Amino acid sequence: MADRPVAIVTGASRGIGRSVALELASLGYDLVINRAQEQPPEVLEEAGALGARYEFAPGSIAETDVRIRIVELAKSKFGRCDLLVNNAGTAPLKRMDILAATEESFDRVLGINLKGPYFLTQLVANWMVEQRRQDPNRPLRIVNIGSISAYTSSPSRGEYCLSKAGIAMMTKLYADRLAEYDIGVFEISPGIIETDMTRAVKEKYDRMIAEGLTPIRRWGQPGDVAKAVGAVAEGRLDFSTGSVINVDGGFHLRRL
Repeated sequence: MADRPVAIVTGASRGIGRSVALELASLGYDLVINRAQEQPPEVLEEAGALGARYEFAPGSIAETDVRIRIVELAKSKFGRCDLLVNNAGTAPLKRMDILAATEESFDRVLGINLKGPYFLTQLVANWMVEQRRQDPNRPLRIVNIGSISAYTSSPSRGEYCLSKAGIAMMTKLYADRLAEYDIGVFEISPGIIETDMTRAVKEKYDRMIAEGLTPIRRWGQPGDVAKAVGAVAEGRLDFSTGSVINVDGGFHLRRL
């Protein structure tokens, strides 16, 4: 078994996932990196430059065999998993009003954003329970990347909102179930983050942020989310299992 802690990070080739992977590498984690595309992402070498050993597991986490392959790779190469970061996610290929949205888009988004993390967490959680029996003291943690869309209506992308609402409940369920094994489960809830996913609506959000949509009047950056994951990874929140960590510039506040 590897001496250094190991993290599995899904959807880690760009944006939030890339920043999370580099944050964890800087904190001394070795990495199993997943993304849907077959070509290894540049973040692997970037993480290596920070001292991390790494493995790459391509494929969509919506697929059962991909989820199994990710876990088996971590087992065979490192023999441990100390942290799972469920970051992989997608928006609808086309924003459509819920009165016209398609089942195909619903199945695609829910498969990647909810079904995939739910059952990957199941695999990793069972493995973590085994690890806990072998080592009662080693920290074991799971982080789910949610969204303000879990509670914010956006009828042009209803399937995305539903998927993130599901992630919020999934966090509670796993936090409850795994507490007896001292395995912490956390939700990071990003707000409007400047990534490829939000590039198409940049002008709209530039205006809304300037008009006071968020108390802190700037875009969030992937690094803001990565720092929150880093706080969990360092053990600063271990008595706060099930918590939602808002990284949204204060969007979640109710203001008069």
